[in-house]
Parts: sequence; structure tokens; C-alpha cells
Amino acid sequence: MPKSILVTGGTKGIGKAIVERFAKEGFDIFTCSRNAHDLDLLKSKLEKENIGIQVFTSVADLSNKEEVDRFSQEVKSLGIPDVLVNNTGVFLPGALHDEPEGNFEFIMQTNLYSAYYLTRAFVKEMMARKSGHIFSMGSIAGLTAYPNGGSYAVSKWAMLGMTKCLREELKPHQVKVTSILPGATFTDSWAGAGIPEERFMKPEDVAESVWGAYNLSPFSVVEELIIRPQLGDL
Repeated sequence: MPKSILVTGGTKGIGKAIVERFAKEGFDIFTCSRNAHDLDLLKSKLEKENIGIQVFTSVADLSNKEEVDRFSQEVKSLGIPDVLVNNTGVFLPGALHDEPEGNFEFIMQTNLYSAYYLTRAFVKEMMARKSGHIFSMGSIAGLTAYPNGGSYAVSKWAMLGMTKCLREELKPHQVKVTSILPGATFTDSWAGAGIPEERFMKPEDVAESVWGAYNLSPFSVVEELIIRPQLGDL
């Protein structure tokens, strides 16, 4: 029976690179996005390039708990994924003392709450079968405070804390938990920044690191995966 991976926000950037990397290895794919057209393009590309895999996509805005619940139930009706990658995220620059009203709530709902609710939807089944790997998409901004990082940085510090708690809870159940903590990666978040592309990491390098962490023996786990551009943070 083929293994499967669920990656939220799988149509762009790091999420898309992870989806493509695991699809290449024969994994069935579950993913979501707010954009139906992007999902259709991804599904067509994956099925064309990886004969025999199954690709399930759903339009969902995971900043909304009801949408998280609906998406998780759609996936569970088809199976419990072997790998869960909580990748959904949004970056809005701003300082905590003067960022626009509502930024904090929207960022926390998108970056943190979605991962909390989605993990809870699948983790009991993973515990019962004594297998699974949960990855959370953090950031270097969750390790080091930056000016103008505002609520984004807060959400990533909280994501790291939540993932550390999950790691402790799931140790006796043979479910692995890994924090992905990438530095500046060439994705749409940096569009228009005017910084040379070669200064960034490639999404494919993050995906390759996730694949490597997943492939360790059952006796080992990568707890934190810190990846930075060769020349350092921007």
C-alpha cells in the first residue's frame, strides 16, 4: 500500500517543493490551497510526472477553523497520512507596536492555529498505529528576533514551542516530530525585494532536507532542522 503525505499550502514555495519531492518517491498526496486554479495545475503536473500516485486537493482557507475541520475530515475519509507537514503560513511585515489592527489575529490563525487543529485531527490515529512523522514549518524568525518581524515572528516562536511539546508527548508512541527552521528561501514572500536570487536558499534544498529527515531509521529523529543561506541570514 503506497504511503501518503499531507502538506498544507502545497501549491507554492517550500510546500510545493516538498510535495514534488515525496511524489517522486511514490507517495500519494493530500494538499490544500485557497486557489483552485493553482491546485488544478499542481494535480495535473504531479499525476503526469509520477504515474500511479493519487493526488487529492481541496480549496481551503486554513485561517478559518471550520475550513481546517472540513479539510481534515475530507482527508480522513480517504486515509490517515503517514507524514503531516504543517506548512500553511503568511508573512505580513510590521512592528508589534504599530502594525495594522487584525494582523496579529490573522497571522496567528494562519500560521499557528491551523497547525494545532490539523495535528489534533490526525495525531490520535498516528498514536494508535504507532507510526507517523509530523513536520512543522517554523522559521529562523522563531529563533532570533528581527525588527519589522512583528506578529510573524511571534507565531513562529509559538510554533517552535508547540512542536517541542508535541515531541515530548509523542515519544512513547513512535510518532516522530520535527521542526523545520529555514532562513530566507526564494519564494513569493520575497517577491520585489530586489535581492539577488543567489542570495537565497532554494525551496528544493529544504524539501531534500525534509526527505532526509524522514528517512532516518525508527531509532533516530531530527528534532530541529535549521537551514540557512550559505552567506547567512538576510
